Amino acid sequence: MAQFSPQELAAHLKDGLLSFPATAFDAELNVDEERYREHIAWQSSYDVAGLFAAGGTGEGFSLSPDEAARVVALAVAESRPEVPVLASAGGATVHAVRNVQDAEAAGAEGVLVLPPYLTECDQDGLYRHVAAICEATSIGIIVYNRANAVYSAETVARLADNHPNFIGFKDAIGDIEHLTKVYAKNGDRLFYLGGLPTAETFALPLLQLGMSTYSSAMFNFVPEFALDFYADVRAQDRTAVTEKLNRFVLPYLEIRDRVKGYGVSIVKGGLKAIGRDSGPVRPPLQDLSEDDVSDLALLIASAGIAPDGAAEAPTLKSATA
Repeated sequence: MAQFSPQELAAHLKDGLLSFPATAFDAELNVDEERYREHIAWQSSYDVAGLFAAGGTGEGFSLSPDEAARVVALAVAESRPEVPVLASAGGATVHAVRNVQDAEAAGAEGVLVLPPYLTECDQDGLYRHVAAICEATSIGIIVYNRANAVYSAETVARLADNHPNFIGFKDAIGDIEHLTKVYAKNGDRLFYLGGLPTAETFALPLLQLGMSTYSSAMFNFVPEFALDFYADVRAQDRTAVTEKLNRFVLPYLEIRDRVKGYGVSIVKGGLKAIGRDSGPVRPPLQDLSEDDVSDLALLIASAGIAPDGAAEAPTLKSATA
């Protein structure tokens, strides 16, 4: 049973940092429930506004429907009551409907609607896809504007007009004109969050477009730094934001951009670097190389942002050899 109404959830999420926990896998690429529980408990111990289980950073695209439902249930069980857990819904409409129904049954407070799989979509089709998901549940629904699911301002308004549990708009396109139109037409009846990777890079300018929050992948392994960065963005402290960009975020992007798919893999590399190994990624992603993990560990150390209790990564020796 959800603790938040959709409107309460939107009000809660819009003024705090959000994150997508990595899903732990064992050496055989099965979900490692014990390590995942530990990760959720650790993540929710911080002052984060919400956690999206089985999402993009959580490799939700690699999970079977049964696995996704289980991962969401584990997250709900381990997260503090003050930190709502949301799920994701993807694939064909029938699959997304199952995802959202499973998420509600597991106690999730809301769902992020991922783009439909491998097909082009126009606005009426996108509307009917999301409408079916909204009608299948009473929990809050957020759309993810990216790839083949680019929602016009009018489609967003139509969803908001017809579905009270449609509460949010997440963007990974970064089209300023489009975002301006969406916000101008829909205003404060929705909340808006940034989803461009890596979100910290774009957070300050997007704040001016109405995006009061964003999802931080790096919160998975440097949570204190991620929360401090978010506080600087909300305070519109450009000097502090720029210093943190130069000290960690921009060098981090250089490692992320070495291999396609590292945008997700680097999160597990970061967890390994701080001594909280969450296992490998599933194909078609690939893990960071040993040298890449070493470089990331050195960057975390040199930036002075290792979380309390972080262990020294064993790969550090290869970087100093």
